[in-house]
Amino acid sequence: MLKAVILIGGSQKGTRFRPLSFEVPKPLFPVAGVPMIQHHIEACAKVPNMKEVLLIGFYQPNEELSRFLITAQQQFKVSIRYLQEYAALGTGGGLYHFRDQILTGNPESFFVMNTDVCSEFPLEEMLEFQKTREQPDANRRQSLNYGCIVENQLTHQVLHYVEKPGTFVSDIINCGVYLFTPTIFQHIGDVFHSNQHDLALYPDIGEEGNGWHRAEVIRLEQDVFTALAGRGDLYVYKTDGFWSQIKSAGSAIYANRLYLNQYESSHPDRLAPHTQEGPTILGMKRLHHPTLGPNVSIGTGVTIGAGVRVRESIILHGASLQDHSCVLNCIVGWDSSIGRWARVEGTPSDPNPNDPYAKIDSETLFSDGKLNPSITILGKRSVPLRGAGGVGRVNGQILS
Repeated sequence: MLKAVILIGGSQKGTRFRPLSFEVPKPLFPVAGVPMIQHHIEACAKVPNMKEVLLIGFYQPNEELSRFLITAQQQFKVSIRYLQEYAALGTGGGLYHFRDQILTGNPESFFVMNTDVCSEFPLEEMLEFQKTREQPDANRRQSLNYGCIVENQLTHQVLHYVEKPGTFVSDIINCGVYLFTPTIFQHIGDVFHSNQHDLALYPDIGEEGNGWHRAEVIRLEQDVFTALAGRGDLYVYKTDGFWSQIKSAGSAIYANRLYLNQYESSHPDRLAPHTQEGPTILGMKRLHHPTLGPNVSIGTGVTIGAGVRVRESIILHGASLQDHSCVLNCIVGWDSSIGRWARVEGTPSDPNPNDPYAKIDSETLFSDGKLNPSITILGKRSVPLRGAGGVGRVNGQILS
C-alpha cells in the first residue's frame, strides 16, 4: 500500500503569484488547462497500489478547494483529503503533525511532493529505484537557488546536502519530490524533540508563537536532510525528464509550455487539433474555444475576436480579446478585456537557451529599485485598453 502527500502551503505564501493568488489559491491556478495540483494528483493516481492522496497546508477550507477535491476524487478514483495545519509548520512540521493520518493503513512508503513544481513526476521509476538501490543538472550559478546534493556516484547515497548554499556545492539540485518509508518520522521526531529542548533552555528566542508551535516548525530540507546526509539513509534519484519551479506567475507560462509539450505524447486528446473547418492552430495548445498559438491555454467562456494573435499565454475564464488584438507572453485574468488593435506583451521568463542545464530564474518583481522584465499579468476584470479602434500597447506590467 502506498500514499502520497502534497504540500500546498497557504495564503501567506504565493506572494510572488499576486495578483492571481488573490482570486484563487495558488495550487488551483490553471496550468495547461487544469489546476496546477491536478498534474501531481494524476501522476500519483497512476502508481499501482496508491490508496490515498493527502493535501497538507494552511489554507482555510473554501468552496473552490472542496469542489476541486470532490471532482478530482471522482475523476482519479483515489481517496483525496485535505489536512489543514493550525499554522505554517514548515515542510517537515506538517508531515509530523499529521503522521498518524499518513500512517493509517500501514503504507510501506509514501511520496511527498511540493505543489509549486512542474515535472513528469517519475514516481514509478522512483519506486523501482528504491527497491534496487541519471538526469538534469543545474548550472553553477543557478544551483545556489536550490537545495544542492553531493552524491556517491556508485551507490547514489547522499553524502552532503545544503539548502540554497552561499557558494557552489553541486550541480545536482533538489526537485521537491521525495519517497519516504515510515522511518522518516523517527528522524523528524528527533528534530521536534531537539526543538523542544532548545525552547526549554531559551524560551524567549525564536519566532513569535507558543512553545509547542515553535517546536513543530520543522524544515524538511534544512533540519532533516542535512542530518541524514552521509548516514546511508538518504539516496538521490536523478531524472532526465523536464522540471521547473512555479514560484512566480512568469514561471507558470514556462510550466504551461512544458506540460503542453508533454501532452503531445501523453494526452494528445487534450490538445486542439488543426482542422479544415476549425480555426488556424499553430503548435500545441489546450483550449475550449478557438484561438491561436503556440503554447496557449484558453479557459472556458473566452471570447476571441477576428484577427486576434495569441502566443505563449494563458487566457483565463471569461476574458475577451477583441478584434485584431495581440497577446504575447501574458496571463490575461478572469473576465478581463483587451481592446481592439491593442497589443499586450510581456518579456519571456525562459531559461538561458544556450545552457542545456539552465533552469528558470525565480526573480523578485523589483531589484535595486527597478522593475525586472517579466511577463505581463492582467488581474481579474482588468481593462487595460479599450475603445473603438483605439491603438494601445502594454509591456511587462502587472495590472489588477
